Amino acid sequence: MKILFITATNLGDGILSTGALDHLIRQHPGAEITVACGPVLAGIFAAAPGVRNVIPMKKEPYAGHWRKLAKATFRQRWDIVVDLRNSLVSRLLLSKKTYVWEKHDQNKHKVEQIADILGVAPAPSPCIWFTPDILAEAERTIPEGEPVVAIAPAARWRGKTWPTENFVGLIGHLTASYGLIPKARVAVFAAPGEENIAYTVLNQIPQERQINMIAKLSPLQAAAAISRCSLYIGNDSGLTHLAAAVGAPTLALFGPTPAALYRPWGRNADYVSTPETPEQLTGYPGYRSKSAPCLMTTLTVTAAQAAAVKLWKRTYS
Repeated sequence: MKILFITATNLGDGILSTGALDHLIRQHPGAEITVACGPVLAGIFAAAPGVRNVIPMKKEPYAGHWRKLAKATFRQRWDIVVDLRNSLVSRLLLSKKTYVWEKHDQNKHKVEQIADILGVAPAPSPCIWFTPDILAEAERTIPEGEPVVAIAPAARWRGKTWPTENFVGLIGHLTASYGLIPKARVAVFAAPGEENIAYTVLNQIPQERQINMIAKLSPLQAAAAISRCSLYIGNDSGLTHLAAAVGAPTLALFGPTPAALYRPWGRNADYVSTPETPEQLTGYPGYRSKSAPCLMTTLTVTAAQAAAVKLWKRTYS
């Protein structure tokens, strides 16, 4: 059996689709699977059982990436094609069964919307597949000892990035001698291009408790490292979805993006948001997403700390 799975180019949406792929793997053991995804996701999907080929889709002018995908897949006869991009390519392929993304109930989480396409209930949770060498590397990166709090203070969009001083304040409260996790080590994670924000936070942590994970790891390596952390706190981002997918206690910070659609999905995941709705935060005259300032300033350190304590107690009590 041959399966083609076409998914997102960005990290967060791609992670939310991993549960659907895992469902296909379990339903069709021994299937040969090809995944088309963004380059940042290639390592994640290459580690999945049964995945024989990953086609990285780097966006090109004049839909060149779609033409390359068509060329790579057109001559193959597919048993199942899953297209979460609603592309023309999937409609031109020879396939016994095709599942294509279409507009869905926006009151449902993205994971549930993807499950609806496949007709699966309950919705399969996102997951990450690790090789033994990746896990061994993570053990060296996050060694045994004092608990580790993972912090991801950056995001692709400035509007949904909580102020760095708030992250610093939250870390101080959580790891103080009187805090939730006294003297915990703090691992700061960030992707390439996010160094300035991340180092602003890292440099405020006592040096003996710093773990520098800034622009050092692939997404798969970061996921394995986060899986060894006692708590993860970050903005609405791909790293946050990775943290939830590996089962780390995950607290997501929300503001101008809808938590109903994009909250981290997992038994140990939760979120806290600004008092205002996304519509209220983005509804001011002259709003432009690309030039918007930080829209997370009304989410207080106190509110985030309370949410972290609640998640911790729910997870460990």
